Amino acid sequence: MNIVVTYDVNTETKEGRRRLRRVAKICEDYGQRVQYSVFECSVEPMQMDAMLAALSDEINTELDSLRIYRLYGQRSGAVYTLGRDSYRDFSAPLVI
Repeated sequence: MNIVVTYDVNTETKEGRRRLRRVAKICEDYGQRVQYSVFECSVEPMQMDAMLAALSDEINTELDSLRIYRLYGQRSGAVYTLGRDSYRDFSAPLVI
């Protein structure tokens, strides 16, 4: 399934800045960054469960916000980009 993960982590404290780095690292493990706090991921249901478990261990639910949107169909039909698009389709053939 294709999903978009977006988060807003409170970075007013040293612990908040650490939490932000850990949340970003978890998201990098499952997808690719398309904006500072936005990731597009292609995951299987078990990967989604693992990602959610890892993120829920990091997020402070009183200070932070995490949203996951499921994209139905192909990315090309679900995402409209205006401006620079840094997304790379890693499932497509690689031409060197």
